[in-house]
Formats: sequence, structure tokens, C-alpha cells
Amino acid sequence: MSTLTSAERDEIAAANASGHRAVVFVHGLWLLSSSWDRWRRLFEDNGYATIAPGWPDDRGSVEEAREHPEVFARKMVGQVTEHYLEAIAELQHSPAVVGHSFGGLIAQKIAGEGRASATVSIDNAPFQGVLALPPSSLKSAAPILAHPRSLTKGVALTFEQFVYGWANNLDEAEARELYDRYHVPASGVPLFQAATANLNPFAETKVDTKNSARGPLLLISGENDNTVPSAIVEASYRIQAKNSGVTRLERIPGRGHSLIIDSGWREVADVALEFIQEFAPAEA
Repeated sequence: MSTLTSAERDEIAAANASGHRAVVFVHGLWLLSSSWDRWRRLFEDNGYATIAPGWPDDRGSVEEAREHPEVFARKMVGQVTEHYLEAIAELQHSPAVVGHSFGGLIAQKIAGEGRASATVSIDNAPFQGVLALPPSSLKSAAPILAHPRSLTKGVALTFEQFVYGWANNLDEAEARELYDRYHVPASGVPLFQAATANLNPFAETKVDTKNSARGPLLLISGENDNTVPSAIVEASYRIQAKNSGVTRLERIPGRGHSLIIDSGWREVADVALEFIQEFAPAEA
């Protein structure tokens, strides 16, 4: 049974009708696909079609998502990855893929399946084999990992937790604006999946980093990210760099986990756009 919504099918149809290569945007925990709206306009202005599927059962607005936190419960990395792969299978041309946080992990899983023409993974959640576990990452994940009941419900961050994990490099006014505009509850399961991946040979966070059809990959790291510190992205890069394809690492100075949605989003988007233009031109 298809998990695509009618709105997602409409986006796919519009992308195919355009004749241009699509860029698929993959969001992570505590955001909706609307968090990519400014990125989508930028890429479309540069000749690309774009689609931004949600996770299965995502609500259409932040307000509705906050009213129904239960819809986020029990979402797992494998299930969400399959949802995006289903969307990609409907595209006429091999797309570029851009993901952030757990979306960055999922983007790398998609690339490992040989389904992306180029991939940009921003502050990616760790995949199986990444051993780095900085203290700030554990503290950021504590609202879920310290409470096993998070496995069965959608969990929202308090403003203070959001500031530490996402907005530690922003002033309070901007942090509050981002929290009010973008933050929604999230499934606790992916964090448990990532935390136990190196003990589970069947972990859903496993990425095929050896596939020669992986395609070019850019990993982007925010220097001051507490949720996904640079050590995690750099460890991911060292593993991915063994692939025969192009693998690059870009460090963005002074940025936290909010780097795709805060006032400096364009700096990061331009880096991603340049890479995709180099390896996956809009004219497919």
C-alpha cells in the first residue's frame, strides 16, 4: 500500500511535468517539510524542480502537528526511508537529495541504494559504524533517551531544550521565533535506533557506504552544533570517503543545528546548491 499523500503525488507530478531534475528534501526530527520552503524556492529559481515529502502521517501545519503529537509516535528510520524511496521511484529522472539531521542520515541511506544523482547531508544523525558520541549530543538527546516511554509517543522539546540543541548560537529573540514557527513533536524511536545501532547487526540506521553507485556526496557540519557535533559528521565522512565516488566535507563556522532554518540559512543552501549544480545539473 502506498504511503504517499495526494499532496506529495501532486508535487511529484509537477516535478515530472517540468522536465527538470528534481531535488528531494528530507527533514529530520522536530520539523515538518515546510521547513524547506525557502530552500525550495532557491533551487527552483536555479532551474530545478523540488519535492519535499513529509514523514508518514505528518500533519500539514505546525499548529495541527502540535495538536496531534500522537501521529509522530513509533516512526522508524526504515519506514521513513521507504517512504522517500517510494517518492523517488515515481520521478522520471534520478534526483539530487538534500537532508538534515535524521534527514541527513536518510539521505545517505538513499544514496547507498544508488537512487541519488548527488547527495547533500547536513549535520547527519550517526549511522551504524559511527562511534563518536560527544557529551553535548547525549545531552541534546536526553529528553528522549532518558525516558523509555518516548518510544510510544510524540515528544516535544521545551524552549530551553530547543535552545541547547538547536539555537545555542542564536540570540533569544531568534531562537524563540524559530521555536514558534517550526518546532513540532517528534518520534523518539529514531534516537533509540541510532543510540543502539552499533550493538545491533540489523540496525535500520545502517548505510551502504561501499556501493559504487552511491554518487557524489557532500557532508556539511555546523561548527557549534550541540545535537550533531562536528565529530559525528567528520566520523561519517571518514567512512564515506572510502567510497570510490566523490566525497567532500564542508565545515560551516559558528553555526548550530538550526543552520537550515535560521537567518543564516542561505549560506548553507548556497554551498549545497553549488555542489548539486556541479554534479547533478538541473537539465537532467
